[in-house]
Amino acid sequence: MSSYPPSVPPQTTPQTTPLRQRLADLRGPAVPPRPLDARALAALAANPGCGRRALLDGAGVDKTALATALGSPSAFGQSQFAIVRGNSFEAKVKGDGGAELLRLVHEHLGAGAEPPGAAALVPDLTAAGPQGRAARTALALREATSAGAWTLLDHPMLALEVAGSPAYLEPDAVVVHPDGRWTVVEIKSFPMIDGGADPAKVGAAARQAAVYVLALENTAGKLPGAAVGHEVLLVCPKDFSNLPTAAPVDVRRERSVTRRQLERLTRVEELAALLPEDLCFDPARPAEELDRAVSAVPAAYAPECLAACELAFHCRQRARAADEVGALGRSLRAELGGLGTVGEALAAAAGAGPAEDPTAAALRQAARLRAEALALAPARTPSEDSACPC
Repeated sequence: MSSYPPSVPPQTTPQTTPLRQRLADLRGPAVPPRPLDARALAALAANPGCGRRALLDGAGVDKTALATALGSPSAFGQSQFAIVRGNSFEAKVKGDGGAELLRLVHEHLGAGAEPPGAAALVPDLTAAGPQGRAARTALALREATSAGAWTLLDHPMLALEVAGSPAYLEPDAVVVHPDGRWTVVEIKSFPMIDGGADPAKVGAAARQAAVYVLALENTAGKLPGAAVGHEVLLVCPKDFSNLPTAAPVDVRRERSVTRRQLERLTRVEELAALLPEDLCFDPARPAEELDRAVSAVPAAYAPECLAACELAFHCRQRARAADEVGALGRSLRAELGGLGTVGEALAAAAGAGPAEDPTAAALRQAARLRAEALALAPARTPSEDSACPC
């Protein structure tokens, strides 16, 4: 007997397309694809000019294994302790059929609605493969919206097209309100002390939730009466306890920025078409071959990549070796315009740049002001230098 609901057809194995085969060849025929998640998509949207990350993520390449094979392993990612603590807190929040979680949603985002009583919990969204799970989630959302009651979907599967390739995303939970509104719930293990949390961590959670909101909007657009709320609910431990507390987070700005950046991404097939046919990122290959393969794909390294990409240490090493100004920061790279290396910028400051170039003129003026400031500064004695606390 089929395990699919009557209204959900079984998922058949898709035909192998030239693009699918090309991506399989890029990551290695025997290497399974690494699926994209919301954290990776948020990082990808933050640096849409990096064709290297767009191609590797689109092909499902394991960047952690690739970085290790290149000799530049990265410590990027959560510790095992943080993962265990997060899973434990999430289980506590969703305990008792999700009653406490639904209470928090109603308290912060359920104004005007009846309190959740015997709410429906949809914990079983299993199906064959991510496509099947996404179809099962869409069915559950449609049924919950039609029912007009509080419904909690535990770890639904959402689909979003990124650079021409499908990405399947799994939020912690989605709550369907009686009025047909859908709310994304993000459960994090960092504390919320006196009603506030670390702004950097809240911002990262908001960018991640914005990806889920975009994916949900694709599904909601096909269902009459459904709407996705622009506020997500962030659930964290209260103060220094393990008790859950929550706060609504408006993600309209993050959603707009993420959508715009994802639309700017070069499609994977366009990037793959520019590469040699024998190019491969299989971590089992020699490091020299992998280095040539990675170097064949243009990157846009910036210091912010260190907190978001597994290949950041490798790209930083190459950017410094090439004297790229991007290694000093995105803002500096933008201000210098066509001056792509530190050497070119220093040469322009010394007067070697074209006279009509405004960037070169600004650098010459800055160098002149610096020289004047140093000439006016009193000379320091060796004893003063040794006493300097800096």
